[in-house]
Amino acid sequence: MKMIISAIRRGGASGVRQVTLDGVAAGYPGRPVLSQLDAVIPAFATTAVVGPNGSGKSTLLGAVAGVISVTAGTVTHRTGARPAYVVQRSAVSDALPITVRDTVAMGRWGRRGLWRRASARDRSVVEGCLERLRIGPLADRRLAELSGGQRQRALVAQGLAQEADLLLLDEPVTGLDEAARRIIAEVLAEVTAQGVTVVQATHDLRAARRADHCLLLHEGRLLDSGPPAGVLIDEALERLWGLPARR
Repeated sequence: MKMIISAIRRGGASGVRQVTLDGVAAGYPGRPVLSQLDAVIPAFATTAVVGPNGSGKSTLLGAVAGVISVTAGTVTHRTGARPAYVVQRSAVSDALPITVRDTVAMGRWGRRGLWRRASARDRSVVEGCLERLRIGPLADRRLAELSGGQRQRALVAQGLAQEADLLLLDEPVTGLDEAARRIIAEVLAEVTAQGVTVVQATHDLRAARRADHCLLLHEGRLLDSGPPAGVLIDEALERLWGLPARR
């Protein structure tokens, strides 16, 4: 399997689609965001979703995850694939009286159900994800007590605990220190190499350039897509942000 994945990635993930969006429109009550959006997310690769604030990055992830209803068009997943959605840390209330271990364990609910007792396998997966994100020593602390970087790593660990084929992350490294950024980037690279398709909405152009594929959004539409070197060019960055291509 790893040899097949490596061959696909060397060939630009040609021919294998994880998700296809055809003419997708989506948004919120009274506020449409995506409009007639056509895009492809390749399987077994990392895709960066890039664009200015309000361009539709989070809405696209929500539509792919199924947590935001599509009002037109279709979102088609690779047969048998399951998505896991990692929200921004700011989306989790400080009032929730849950520990870091509880937070990660929530990622197992989809597999075992909310009311069934955790199995030995569930507990092993949770502990492995805690260690993978280097938050094992924090497992018994309340989520609200953590720093921003620690909390985001707990949410990424929750996503990994779902053992999904598709991992969707909304701004996973925004506002984090360099150490937390590096840990999350290393883990995402590892799971991609193991066959998970990773999609992250990001403002971090360094992270976007490390991706295999890039979707550049503007005002709810796909402006460009393809390898980051061909998408994140001077003209596009100056047009959308007034930034040079290399920072």
